[in-house]
Amino acid sequence: MAKGKEKSGRLQVFKGREAKLNRAIFHILALKGPQTIYEISKEVKTQKGLKNTKYTNVNRRVRTLEESGYLEKAGIRSTQAGGQATLYQLTTRAHVALLLSQISPDTFTKEADEDALIAELAALMLFLEKRERALPVYPSAPARR
Repeated sequence: MAKGKEKSGRLQVFKGREAKLNRAIFHILALKGPQTIYEISKEVKTQKGLKNTKYTNVNRRVRTLEESGYLEKAGIRSTQAGGQATLYQLTTRAHVALLLSQISPDTFTKEADEDALIAELAALMLFLEKRERALPVYPSAPARR
């Protein structure tokens, strides 16, 4: 693999047709803080390859990302037209997704210091423990004769 071109494990939110728009929305909100859908849409149109993105596509994508737990409502702002517009911001899940998309698990395990590895280990163990508790327990199938 070319130096400086490491391939990270791609997260579902950054795969497929919506990947470029999702990434643009995440970066806009990470840099600018809470924004309305209109503001996000205006900023998306300044991005290379997204100049012709329609407001309705951004609106739909923001609402889908909210349903998926990547965005959350952060308040309301009055508009120039005298109405109200919802502000959206990144959730912790989105911040983690952005960071995970920037590094491969191999690089992290090879280069992280002991404190970072211990913190990651604790987080993974907690996640797996909670996940195990949430899995349904099925009774054993009756023995066949």
